[in-house]
Amino acid sequence: MRKKIILLSHCILNQSSVINDWERAKGAFPISKFIIEKEIGIIQLPCPEFLYLGINRPPMDYDDYDKIPDYRNFCNSILITIIKQIKSYIDNGYDFLGVIGINESPNCSISGKRGVFMEEYFKLCKEYSINTDYSEIPTWYNEGSKDESLENLIKFIERR
Repeated sequence: MRKKIILLSHCILNQSSVINDWERAKGAFPISKFIIEKEIGIIQLPCPEFLYLGINRPPMDYDDYDKIPDYRNFCNSILITIIKQIKSYIDNGYDFLGVIGINESPNCSISGKRGVFMEEYFKLCKEYSINTDYSEIPTWYNEGSKDESLENLIKFIERR
């Protein structure tokens, strides 16, 4: 049996890293428990917003982050070790399931308007020849949510 790994946006496992009073779960999103129960290894992405601006940062959008000088270089510098980890897992026979982002995040959104951090992630994946599937935590999702969009996220995990 091949081992499986998945990449998660930081706040999926640590809601304490989001802007104060924007938390949607007490600790980790409950979907994390489902991933663990499926015996899938987790790689947690670092939170670029927290690392760059701290816990008391103001709410900002894509354009705000995109205008910060050297912010994309910062994102690349913290992503490169993650990319090398993924590449090593793949080269050693692991199934890389892909990445789960946060819909409408200025950094971790994937579909629609892609976040700054995810733009850099996908560029590096292309550079390192990593095929990466993706899904997202829906904008409305919070602790205890049940909905078709969440079911789609579960199907994304299970079909791999």
